[in-house]
Formats: sequence, structure tokens, C-alpha cells
Amino acid sequence: MNERRTRASSPEDLTTPSLPIAQTDHMQAADRAWTVIIPVKPAAIGKSRLGLGAELARAIALDTVAAVVACEVVGRVIVVTADAAFRPPGVEVLPERAPSGIDAAVAAGAALAGIDAPRAALLGDLPSLVTQELAAALTAAAQHRRTFVPDQESTGTTFVTALPGVELLTAFGVGSAARHRSLGLVELALPVHNSVRFDVDTLAQLEIAGRASLGPATRAALGRSE
Repeated sequence: MNERRTRASSPEDLTTPSLPIAQTDHMQAADRAWTVIIPVKPAAIGKSRLGLGAELARAIALDTVAAVVACEVVGRVIVVTADAAFRPPGVEVLPERAPSGIDAAVAAGAALAGIDAPRAALLGDLPSLVTQELAAALTAAAQHRRTFVPDQESTGTTFVTALPGVELLTAFGVGSAARHRSLGLVELALPVHNSVRFDVDTLAQLEIAGRASLGPATRAALGRSE
């Protein structure tokens, strides 16, 4: 494992200035393992803009899920998918009869998770996700009722959170960063190179992610070695 994939970020670098003392109750409530909900499109249609087939799409999702499962502050991972062949270890799979869209899939996963635990929705296309960077982002998110992380272009969203007792609100899709701001979610100030922001929808984005450190399944699908 190279240095890029093991470097941890300091939570102090990821948050906006401290909120009033009233937030302390939320911080204490979130001092529990997170439930992370990951919507995954069927491999046959996922990453269609990459033009590299179902194997790569499934590999990207596998690497994303594996990084989340390995995260020390995550206690439960719920994958929502209509892909009957996608059954990664260490997760609960909530099957869909047909793809319902990201927000609908997250809502279904949130219903299964319940509202008593801190919850995060994370896109399933972050093949260079660093477990420690995810942990730092979740730790930072525990300071606010609801947060989001924009993608590398700062227009989309990769990650949305809610603390216990707070509804998980998502508005994924094109221009979602602006929508999440309008919903009152706090934007976590992650650096542009942070892996939590590295979703992949195009070949150019895959190349950028590859400059960091792709997960093993994605490397294998691309025929790359360490």
C-alpha cells in the first residue's frame, strides 16, 4: 500500500469554524459508529460514459465499498443496488427490482438504517478512496447536523451526512452542490485533492483518480500493476 492511500487527514482541516455550543449535543450523539449507504448502479449501465464495460464499473464500486468497510468509524454499510451479481463482503445489500435513481436508493437505504445512528450517503464511484480520509471526513461531519462534500469540480456532490435524529436529505445529480447548500447542509472544506471528492464519471476523471492511487479491483480491470 503506498503513502497516498494510507495518509490520514486532520479533522481540524476539514471543518468550517466552530458552531455555537449548542452543537455539542450533536457531537456527543454522533460519537458512535456511522452507517454508510452506498447506491450502486448495475454494472451493465454504470460508468457508461467511460465506455470501458461492466467489469470496470463493478471494480470501481468494489474498491469504493472495500474502503468504506475498512473504515474504523463505520459500523454498518448498506449497499442499495439492482445488480444481482454485486455482493461485496462486509455489507448489507438492499436489492432493487430496477434502478430507482441515486436519491431514491439512498432514501431506501436510510429507511433501513433508521434514524438513531449517524448516517452518510456516499457515491459508489470513488475508486481511489482512502479509508483514513473518509474517517477524517466523518469525524468532521460529526460537528454539524447535516453536511455534504462537493466533487472535485465543486459542482456535484459525493457525500452527504446527517446526525442521529436528523433526516438524511440528498439532492444528487448535476449541480447538486448548489442544491445541498440551498437545503442548509454545511459544506466540509476538504482539499481538492482529497479522495472523498474523487468520483469518476469520465475518462479524464479516471485519469485524475489514477494519479493518486486506484484501488486493487480497478487497477486489475484496467490491467495495471502496483
